[in-house]
Amino acid sequence: MLNTLEFVLLLLAAAVVLVTLFRSLNLPAVLGYLLVGAIGGPHALNLMQTSQGASHLAEFGVVFLMFSIGLEFSLARLVAMKRIVFGLGSAQVLGSILVAMPLGRLFGLGLVPSFALGGTLAMSSTAILSKLLADRMELDSKHGREIIGVLLFQDLAVVPLLILLPALSQPAEDLLFTLGVASLKAVVLLSLVLGFGPRWMRWWFTLVAKRKSSELFMLNVLLMTLGLAWMSEFFGLSLALGAFLAGMLISETEYRYQVEEDIKPFRDVLLGLFFVTVGMLLDAAEILHNLPAVIGLVIALLVLKFVIVMLASRAFGSPPGTAMRSGLWLCAGGEFGFVLLSEVLGLKLMPHGLAQVAVAALVLSMLLAPLIVQISDKLVMRFVASEWLLRSMELTRVAAKSLGTEKHIIICGYGRSGQYMARFLEQENVSYVALDLDPERVREAGAAGDTVVFGDAARRETLVAAGILRASALVVSFGEVEAALRVIHHARALRPGVPIVARAGDERDMERLLDAGAAEVVPEAFESSIMLASHALALVGVPLNRVVRRIRDIRNQRYALMRGFFHGATDAADGPDSAQQRLHSVTVPPGARAIGKVIGELQFGELSVAVTAVLRHGVRMPAPGPDSAVEEGDVLVLLGLPVGLEAAEQRLLQGG
Repeated sequence: MLNTLEFVLLLLAAAVVLVTLFRSLNLPAVLGYLLVGAIGGPHALNLMQTSQGASHLAEFGVVFLMFSIGLEFSLARLVAMKRIVFGLGSAQVLGSILVAMPLGRLFGLGLVPSFALGGTLAMSSTAILSKLLADRMELDSKHGREIIGVLLFQDLAVVPLLILLPALSQPAEDLLFTLGVASLKAVVLLSLVLGFGPRWMRWWFTLVAKRKSSELFMLNVLLMTLGLAWMSEFFGLSLALGAFLAGMLISETEYRYQVEEDIKPFRDVLLGLFFVTVGMLLDAAEILHNLPAVIGLVIALLVLKFVIVMLASRAFGSPPGTAMRSGLWLCAGGEFGFVLLSEVLGLKLMPHGLAQVAVAALVLSMLLAPLIVQISDKLVMRFVASEWLLRSMELTRVAAKSLGTEKHIIICGYGRSGQYMARFLEQENVSYVALDLDPERVREAGAAGDTVVFGDAARRETLVAAGILRASALVVSFGEVEAALRVIHHARALRPGVPIVARAGDERDMERLLDAGAAEVVPEAFESSIMLASHALALVGVPLNRVVRRIRDIRNQRYALMRGFFHGATDAADGPDSAQQRLHSVTVPPGARAIGKVIGELQFGELSVAVTAVLRHGVRMPAPGPDSAVEEGDVLVLLGLPVGLEAAEQRLLQGG
């Protein structure tokens, strides 16, 4: 058997390998941790003799998770979303529990195990769904707001469920008294902490922060988190409740974001260990023996939660398409189900066989969640007749905005970057059509006279309605790379020659966007760094013209479309730009020797000259490849030094 150090090393190695594998497959890391525990647990290789100590350590993973949720708990945010959070969210959680209880009784389960199972299966995966919403640019859509609101209520509902479950483990005759005492304790603790805590917490953190010691600050965060968790346990409540209260108190201070960054490594590592200990509970033999029950529970979970969410969403006034989308997104299980299930098993509220079935069903449903989301649009369009009408109305509004425009620019995303760009275009009298998925932003900007309309730029039909076949350029102003790739793919399929400029968060995504067909990609980190440097140089006395020239040189090296300039009569032949690359346009006349040849055959490379664009029949084709043929009437834009440009023009027109 393994000693403690060997056990930890094996655990770390397996976690690194499996989590890396799951991340590369775009699967949640939690599944990798579960698999590590299942392989090394007592029901498989039986390497985990230290499982009892690991379980105690793993409890702190839940503590720090609840602390993080407390940090995100904002009274203003809840008030703004109160209808969705406390209305739709409570309907989903309570509805799931109320449906699970009679079904559990029908299959011979007791009242308490049925309640515990209902609470476990009511949860959905915040980590998976929030990431999918962000990747698909649907956070601000109607169903996106419903999903976030329900997930927020589920996170909050874990706290009372963790209080209720220990009370439910008491004998039936003492249950009412136990629940009353637990509720009274919770009210007293909440009153004391929330009544006196915020002012004291701000004062204490300010005192610690003034010492200007990151080590002391980190120790103080741990002290507050674990101290309030201990206080909660001392009152007979859960550790998680105290950690949640600590997070709530700190969220009201100006140190919230620093605390969130400091606590993240502890939370992620210990939470991973918690999921490993949950995986140790998995008994493959037991699951295979009960495979029909596992499949049945997965189907029941997906179907019943889908129906509950859809009906609740409709009851709160959502259209059928939005309600169906919300139901499809939220129907799978989530990581908080494992948190509750671990508490249930510790209190022996559920038979071992049923626990195995529940764990396996949660894992399978989480694996299915991304697939269900992927096909959700097709299912909604297939089964909701009104969705076609709504989609048609959306496209009609987009088309109406773009109908009178010609040679306009399509701006995909109307956040800050999109709005700044629109201001520049207006000053140059260049028309544009902006597409955005935030209805409030579209309403406000539209009322102010901006040419913006609600529409998903990642949809082919939306780009057509926006007039991409008539547009002079397309700009992707948001930073979500996957969504930007979809926009570029549809734009290239609809009109291969349209110039596309895309925004990227950093340089890692540049190659992907350029390979997809973007003519130019602007990385935010790069632009921020050169502007910071330019201001710093100007402030320390470097002449402004030298700073400007330095910025231009750097940008010339980075951006293909900014390399070179067209030389004019006012440019001095021996000025500071005389040694710079310049652009030169050459029109291919009838009878030119290059007609019918491909650009690669002309061997401009040996002259240090490149073809940056070709204008053909009024359509500009940026960055033509070496296989692009030269036709009569083409205008080739050449980039190079004066001597090379002269030789290239001669080769283009006369051969040689």
